Amino acid sequence: MQHCHDVPVTQEANLLYRFEPLSDFRWPHFLQRHPRSSVFHTLEWLEALRRTYGYEPIAVTTSSPRADLTNAMVFCRVDSWLTGRRLVSLPFSDHCDALVDTTTDMAQIVSALERQLRYERLRYVEIRPTHELETSNLESLSRNSYCLHQIDLRPSLSVVFNNCHKDSTQRKIRRAERERLVYEDGRSDSLLDAFYRLMLLTRRRHMLPPQPKKWFENLIDCFGDTLKIRVASKDKKPIAAILTLRYKDTLVYKYGCSDAQLHYLGGMHLLFWRSIEEAKQDGLNTFDLGRSEWDDRGLITFKDRWGAKRSGITYLRLLPSKQSKATYVSAGAEWKGRIARKVFRYLPDRVLRAAGGLIYPHVG
Repeated sequence: MQHCHDVPVTQEANLLYRFEPLSDFRWPHFLQRHPRSSVFHTLEWLEALRRTYGYEPIAVTTSSPRADLTNAMVFCRVDSWLTGRRLVSLPFSDHCDALVDTTTDMAQIVSALERQLRYERLRYVEIRPTHELETSNLESLSRNSYCLHQIDLRPSLSVVFNNCHKDSTQRKIRRAERERLVYEDGRSDSLLDAFYRLMLLTRRRHMLPPQPKKWFENLIDCFGDTLKIRVASKDKKPIAAILTLRYKDTLVYKYGCSDAQLHYLGGMHLLFWRSIEEAKQDGLNTFDLGRSEWDDRGLITFKDRWGAKRSGITYLRLLPSKQSKATYVSAGAEWKGRIARKVFRYLPDRVLRAAGGLIYPHVG
């Protein structure tokens, strides 16, 4: 894949082309037409990644520059001295389907990616589809599996509520209402500050640095009114916050954080329920709760109890040679293994935030 706009990436009879989705007018129109496009394919998400981390978004298609797009796969180029040079579809995205509908087109694109992998001496090419891909022609591949939860919002609100776990979810929602927790949403600086303070608290609890605040500022700037920060407070003290994104008929829960000492008040449950109520009012069909690692039983159980449907998603890595096809370790897990995570629990806030700014560009 050469570094220019709309150029062929193979020398075969059936040419493939690389283009830059941020500057190609066809991209947003293609996404609106394609049934598997998601918020993670959008110009807004790609631009936030570029602004925050410097990743270069590129896409590959069999459609010529003068034709409407009929298929595409989008990637970001990650160039890291810590975790290697690679193509990822897409960094910090729970999933990102290959918007390719025929096995012939898929085989052509995968073959081109394999050649690019060897030509540029990339560490790997990673794809994060929600649907199974035809991979029989791949020379070397590794996989990692996650759990994806989605709530069907098409039934009535009362049915959605009754589908929730009676003790662990319904009662927590009612507890939050009895406690008279205050709910606020929007994109103001004060809501972002409240969200980020809770994010810092949560990431410290998990012995991890927080994402750079600039990342959330860029998300707000890029997504505008399709992004909401939702905060629950008790006696004017923020106790839980989530960040949601809206795209087509789907509301996406992307980030959540809370004060663990006040979980019993039901702040997070209130935020999820208000999100569901609003999504129903707006006529949305799906509440995407995002991916979970299979060994995170607590998070999976929390999502199960909202009546969400589980499905498995498998990330695929194309490798440069016939290496082991065992389950791979993610870039994020790799740096966690090298750094003593317990250190993060005790770092001052300023240092912890600085650590996130240094680390996250390497782990997308």
